[in-house]
Amino acid sequence: MFNIRIVLYLKLIFFISLIAIISAYFIEYVLGHQPCNLCLIERIPYLLAMILIVVNYFFLNNEKFLILLLVVTFIFSLSVSIYHFGIENDFFEESAICKLQDLTEFITKEEILEQLKVKTVSCKDVTFKIFGFSLTTINIFLNLFIIILLINIYKNYEMFKK
Repeated sequence: MFNIRIVLYLKLIFFISLIAIISAYFIEYVLGHQPCNLCLIERIPYLLAMILIVVNYFFLNNEKFLILLLVVTFIFSLSVSIYHFGIENDFFEESAICKLQDLTEFITKEEILEQLKVKTVSCKDVTFKIFGFSLTTINIFLNLFIIILLINIYKNYEMFKK
């Protein structure tokens, strides 16, 4: 049986994830700010969290396992966000994921011309800020909040079950 307090926390995480995804697509498609490759990767954990919460709610009903999966998901998200933050602030070099060119050894003239037509944003470029913070920085704060919340729920699971 689902515990009401845990369900409320999971709903909160679901809605934070939903708002993060909607905001990302709004900024991309309505405001016209193109995301870099790492920005696109940073969306995946939010989508995964929403899917896991819905699947668990309707099918599995295993809250403790779900909480562990969500912790791992958001730790991955936090690590990608910290790496992205490091690239934005020149602490790290851009990786192959951020590079604009194709990584294959043999590339034809036509493929090069096609790549030049596609507008790709560098991972160093911050194209949108809210209150002076890049979206990557905001993502770090969101991930930390969610991870701390989930670890607190997991550590005090029996207390939440009462």
